[in-house]
Amino acid sequence: IPKAVAARPQVTAFVPVIEGCNRFCTYCIVPYRRGRERSRPLEEIACEVEALVARGVREVTLLGQTVDAYGHDLPDRPDLADLLGRVHDVPGLARIRFLTSHPAQVGDKLIDVVACLPKVCHHFSLPVQSGSDRILEAMRRGYSVQEYRALVERIRSRIPEVSLSTDVIVGFPGETAEQFQSTLSLLEELRFDTVHVAVYSPRPGTIAARTLKDDVPREEKVRRREAVEALQEGIATEVNACLLGQSVEVLVEDKKRGKWYGRTRSDRLAFFPGADDLHGQLVEVQVERTSPWSLQGEIVPSPLGRGSG
Repeated sequence: IPKAVAARPQVTAFVPVIEGCNRFCTYCIVPYRRGRERSRPLEEIACEVEALVARGVREVTLLGQTVDAYGHDLPDRPDLADLLGRVHDVPGLARIRFLTSHPAQVGDKLIDVVACLPKVCHHFSLPVQSGSDRILEAMRRGYSVQEYRALVERIRSRIPEVSLSTDVIVGFPGETAEQFQSTLSLLEELRFDTVHVAVYSPRPGTIAARTLKDDVPREEKVRRREAVEALQEGIATEVNACLLGQSVEVLVEDKKRGKWYGRTRSDRLAFFPGADDLHGQLVEVQVERTSPWSLQGEIVPSPLGRGSG
């Protein structure tokens, strides 16, 4: 009987840093299911990351429903920027990501740390949810469209090569065709790298399910979702096409259908051939083909340089 092939070590890992949520957005069940925010001690998180790196992990993603609320409930009140700095010091770790950020809680200190620390990927997940102030107010999101737009401008002015992803809910109770068009217009204006779109559905126990009528027909919700998807496919096609001919840094995660794959620092999926065992390595890939969803390329046979993707 042949010996079992040893499982490859994990290349990326998720590390929860804060549980629960205090914000009570009207559509969200998380505060009821997971309770109020509870941050893990900073050194406890750092020790977990060190243990993961010792097992072969090269990239960690720090997780929280509202990750930038981290630390406010701890005795010495560290924040996410402090945590990123501490995890950055872990030897052998190549990359750090974090999600999900709440637009009302992203401050200049965090933006500066992301800009300055080499291991922290230049990527923010910033759920906007709607391009209508009235809908944002009904969702209890805590910011206006203009405040969100100003945040994006602030991040991009500090980190010009940053990639941004967002979440959108369509068909929220009372959303008119005009308000939905405001969402499309905002997405077209801000040109996100990635947009995750969901059709609103009531979650029992939430404020929206108790107090608002789910009055947008299912067919219309689906139409709106498909409109967002079509718009974003076009935007992502154009954004990714700008990388054609450029070299990007890729952390190799595994092999699929004869090609290695991994993600760039901007969280784009990239595929490329290679005969060597590249698992867990940082490689430079020259982009030869692009699509809305991924990049295809060839390894650059030269010393690793910092990629732009």
